Amino acid sequence: MSATASPALRGESPLRRAVARFLRHRLAVFGLAVIVLFVAAAVAAPLLAPFDPLATSWTAIRKAPSAAHWFGTDENGRDVLSRVLYGARASMLAGVVSVLVALVIGVPVGLLAGLAGGWTDTVISRIADAMLSVPFLILAIALAAFLGPALENAMLAIAITAAPVFVRLARGMAMEARATDWVEAARALGNPPWRLGLVHVLPNIIPPLLVQATLAIAEAIIAEASLSFLGLGQQPPAPSWGSMLNAAQRFLTQAPWLAIFPGLAIFLVVLAFNLVGDGLRDALDPRSDRT
Repeated sequence: MSATASPALRGESPLRRAVARFLRHRLAVFGLAVIVLFVAAAVAAPLLAPFDPLATSWTAIRKAPSAAHWFGTDENGRDVLSRVLYGARASMLAGVVSVLVALVIGVPVGLLAGLAGGWTDTVISRIADAMLSVPFLILAIALAAFLGPALENAMLAIAITAAPVFVRLARGMAMEARATDWVEAARALGNPPWRLGLVHVLPNIIPPLLVQATLAIAEAIIAEASLSFLGLGQQPPAPSWGSMLNAAQRFLTQAPWLAIFPGLAIFLVVLAFNLVGDGLRDALDPRSDRT
């Protein structure tokens, strides 16, 4: 921290300092604004969508963007803007829910491995390493294909695939915290392992978990779009950005807007989550201070 910034921040709480650092990260603030915009669009899709996303019109097949249809229409005469808005629901839901499930699975298992040690740590670590040795998307596709084509199954497949990352992160942080004096003191006072993990270790690993979760949401959104593109996620005619891209590949030359708008939506949301993740990493790291 610079000498000029120290007096101003000396009396502030760590949370306020983190918020101040995050707000100085302009790209992260921009990313947060984009996320809020897409979340609001997904929630208010019934109010914002100019047409029913499932309604077909055989007189408006593959119409170019116009005043009546801002994003044009698809191969069945459905309004692309309405489908992009409703598709945001599937993508955002899949990203957030799958990562939350991965956190619920991965963090307790990682804390158990890091605090218990011994054969428990060995078994959990080997399973996590085996899953991490397979590329993320390949494993998600295999699990989704096994579970069956549905958005819920795709979210579960993504959650299981993302969980080993949180297992490794929680395990490493728990092993690091286990060697500290304050955890040794808590153990000497007779605290059981579960209390050591929940009360003394977990609060101190929340910042890196939060950063990793933000980045994982971006990866989960790409995974959901990929699974839907392959027919393993949201099932037609329900709108999804991935399934919209799948349908658009047959008309790239005749109707490029069918691929441009859902592709742009995926790009912006993934970019926004990555920018926020970078901003959180800088803001929550006490050694970093953007002046």
